[in-house]
Amino acid sequence: MSEERFKGVGDSLEISLERIEGILTGDYGISRRSIGLLLLQEDEEIAALVKFREPENYKLILEIINHTKEHYHEPLSYIISLRRQEEANDILSRALQYQPAIGLSFKEKLSRIMINPLTGIPILLVILYYGIYKFVGKFGAGVLVDFIEKNIFEKSVNPWITQMFVSFIPWQWLRELFVGEYGMITLGVRYAVALIFPIVTTFFIAFAIIEDTGYLPRLALLIDRVFKKIGLTGRAVIPMVLGLGCSTMATMVTRTLPTKRERIIATILLALAIPCSAQLGVILSLLHGTSKGLWIWAGVVSSVFLLIGFLSSKILPGDSPSFYMEIPPLRLPKLFNVFIKTYSRVKWYFAEIFPMFILASIIIWIGQLTGVFVILTRVLEYPVRWIGLPDKAAIAFLFGFFRRDYGAGGLYDIKKAGLFSTNQLVIACVTLTLFLPCIAQFLMNVKERGWKTGVAISVFILFFSFFVGFLLNSVFGILGVNL
Repeated sequence: MSEERFKGVGDSLEISLERIEGILTGDYGISRRSIGLLLLQEDEEIAALVKFREPENYKLILEIINHTKEHYHEPLSYIISLRRQEEANDILSRALQYQPAIGLSFKEKLSRIMINPLTGIPILLVILYYGIYKFVGKFGAGVLVDFIEKNIFEKSVNPWITQMFVSFIPWQWLRELFVGEYGMITLGVRYAVALIFPIVTTFFIAFAIIEDTGYLPRLALLIDRVFKKIGLTGRAVIPMVLGLGCSTMATMVTRTLPTKRERIIATILLALAIPCSAQLGVILSLLHGTSKGLWIWAGVVSSVFLLIGFLSSKILPGDSPSFYMEIPPLRLPKLFNVFIKTYSRVKWYFAEIFPMFILASIIIWIGQLTGVFVILTRVLEYPVRWIGLPDKAAIAFLFGFFRRDYGAGGLYDIKKAGLFSTNQLVIACVTLTLFLPCIAQFLMNVKERGWKTGVAISVFILFFSFFVGFLLNSVFGILGVNL
């Protein structure tokens, strides 16, 4: 197509839309203008339909679309949304009369306080402290986990189940599938019910309350400026916060991000530096009692998040992202809404996690019988020693590949056995947080980003996590840190 066909003074988007309308010949049941707008927004279904019905015309339309993109820095879907908003505002201005505002309501004042960095950041820290650290970390991962594990499993369930299997199954190799160090019941069910269930429940309660108040969109606006430095926008706060619940689900939600570049950056950060609620809860429980260790863990993981995001934004091609979001009104959370959201999420999460824990126990049992796990554990012992941890920690990292929280649970047992110093515990928590995504998240990465990108992300994370652990161990040694 010659350049002359695009020349002329006026609105490039409107000119392109008129040209597409003139080229289309088929009957699609809606106006040609609507079809043209959907084509400019790169609607996959409409594009496939037009390509099938009008293959020759589609080639011409594709040229028009590509040429139109050159006139704008933002995606055409964003430009069209702005035009629609302008048109809607114009209609409202002609149809409505506004009374002079007497003053801002309390909710509006509070909303603006939440968005302003000077006041919004302290509010965010308060929410994180009481909502995540106190409620999820101390109450969920501390009080509830201790009660269920010590009073129910250690005193009653595990001894009774072990005695029953010893009485009825004479073969030790078969008994170990159900009871013992890695048994389905004594390890798999205990981890799922005693460790993970109370943690994810308290997290989803906190998340449902925050979500129902309308705070999340305001948080998106608050961190938009920071996120733009790492190639994302405030819109990415949704998958990032969901990643604190389940990174697999959050990776799927990255589909809502408008560009491929943003989706890749978000996937990398979710796989690397966003712990799921179960892992986060166990880590908070592990670091309970060492506030310095907790701050070091949080500081290192946050620094890695920002550094890798910044480097990714510089390496991956693409323009700086744009951002717009509808802000709903603030309101007090409704108890029924919080209950329904928490129930549905816990039900979904537990339905997914429980079979995975049983499956992991079976795989570990098979690995122990065949000797495969012994080999893998010995291989992992080398990088584990490299970062200054005892050999026993290699098992926790191996568990972490099946599920992140499973690995954190392994560290929990090692700490109970008294095999960690405080320095080693902090290093282990940092390294495991940055360690490989679990199998479910790895498969979701591959599904969403493709084999090459999914595998490349995991290989990078494997080496980078131990590298950070090595650096942290070296810094502790050089500075003489003794937590």
